[in-house]
This record gives sequence, structure tokens and C-alpha cells, in this order.
Amino acid sequence: MSVRTEVLLWTAQRASAAVAALCVLVHLVTIIYAVRNGLSAAEILGRTRASAGWAAFYALFIAAVTVHAPIGLRNVVSETLGWRGRGLDIAMTAVALALATWGYRAVYAVFAGG
Repeated sequence: MSVRTEVLLWTAQRASAAVAALCVLVHLVTIIYAVRNGLSAAEILGRTRASAGWAAFYALFIAAVTVHAPIGLRNVVSETLGWRGRGLDIAMTAVALALATWGYRAVYAVFAGG
């Protein structure tokens, strides 16, 4: 893999880590706030369902994870198993597509009312 590609992957992983960390923080603060105020899961869904803002937030969260996790997993697999090349890149693309599919299906189910 070219140095330029490695630098782009490194940058993408670091940037997506920053976004994901911020999203985790917002998510956890929101959960703590909801629990401390005695909200049930049904009440939380009632307040967030059909909310474009929360749907956009979680879509951003999924995008960050979809970029971050496969790049990190690619590095771990490469260093641990010595697997490199096109096959590894294809496998990690499949991981990214699976994460995106599952994540966006969940966002759709929660925020489209389904």
C-alpha cells in the first residue's frame, strides 16, 4: 500500500475517533440525564422518535464507527495474523458495509417510528 494511502487511513481513523468520542460522550450524558430523571425506555423513545436532530446525531455516530472500526481492525489483523493485501482490504470493506447497514437500519427503526 502506498504511503499516501496509509497517511489517509491514519488521518481518517484519527478524525473518526474524535467524532466517535464526542458522540459517545453526548450519548452517555443523555443516558445519565434520562435515567436520573426517571425516564423509561418507552418515554425516551417517545421523546426522540421522529426527531431529525437525534437521527442526524446517530447517523453521524454510525458514520464515525463505520470509518474507525474497520481501519483499526485492519491494523490489528495485519499485525497479528500477517494478513495483508487486497483480500484484507476487501474483508474490511465488508466489515464497514455491515456496520453501516446494521447501524442505519437501527436508526431508521428508532427514528422513523418502526
